[in-house]
Amino acid sequence: MKPDEARLRRALDAADPTIRFYLLYGPDEAGSRALAERLGAAMGAEAERIDLTSSQLKADPARLADEAASISLFGGKRWIRLEPATDDSIEAVQALLEAPAAGNPVAAIGGALRKDSKLVKLVQASNAALAHQSWVPEGRNAAALAVEVGRELGLQLRNDVANRVASACNGDRALISRELEKMALYLDAAPDRPRPLENDALDALGAAMEEGDLSRLSNAVFSGQPGEADAELARLANEGIEDIPVLRALARRALQLAQLRAQMAEGESIDRVMETAGKAIFWKEKPAIQAQLQRWTPDGLATAITRLAEAERQVKAPGYVGAALVEEEVLAISRYAARRR
Repeated sequence: MKPDEARLRRALDAADPTIRFYLLYGPDEAGSRALAERLGAAMGAEAERIDLTSSQLKADPARLADEAASISLFGGKRWIRLEPATDDSIEAVQALLEAPAAGNPVAAIGGALRKDSKLVKLVQASNAALAHQSWVPEGRNAAALAVEVGRELGLQLRNDVANRVASACNGDRALISRELEKMALYLDAAPDRPRPLENDALDALGAAMEEGDLSRLSNAVFSGQPGEADAELARLANEGIEDIPVLRALARRALQLAQLRAQMAEGESIDRVMETAGKAIFWKEKPAIQAQLQRWTPDGLATAITRLAEAERQVKAPGYVGAALVEEEVLAISRYAARRR
């Protein structure tokens, strides 16, 4: 069955005993992981988490059902996270869904599975499983996500504040959640004591917020500052932000510039393009983006988008061994921009 997200969240938050397997897939892997963590939170901080991969289950299809039925050595709760979830795990998942009993739930993170994936079809056809496809939030969807995440933390966000948070976090679900958690702590907000989140609070924590987002990297790369881009990559890596989130933040900026550049190609002036963009561009970003539009050509942006997409494909491929490839691509794009001065 294919539920809407509200139903999925209710099931995850309650660790619904009738659901044995959650398949969380789609382009927004950060969103899928955030949903998986809801199950972990529902199981409790003391719950034991068992991590499995599809290759392990392909070699031992009975293992998933065994782990789901097993009891913790100390009698506590257990749950299972399967990542990556691919069609290699199909026999194991089928065995789990057909087992007489399974007490420990499974959250599987599948990435960009095709709609004709055997695993997707199996899960959608089962009453003991739920499947949900996550898409990278953009524009209004990203702002709506900020409002929803804030509500769960006890924060009340107006549209302009939600747009600002979403823009600062480049629409990344995990970053939006993390920054709003900081804001909730700062305002002493909670679901039972809601507090409005205003621009003055964002200003007060602005330095911390900027330190956690990816906009500084995007500006360094597309403004042709390889030294600054290298420093930002190191800072973000220290915060645990690298690879896919980095590539997708840069791809979103490249797409944004390409869309604005297309308007210029139709005869609009750069000033008019920036004016009509309105709140789609956070006001602090406007000078940098305007300068980047003067630096980049449509062909250059098309090449950057292609390279970023190929880098993400390689990161997801079996045998990927580290962040060197991402760093090389990011700095290559930044050096290209530097030559456009």
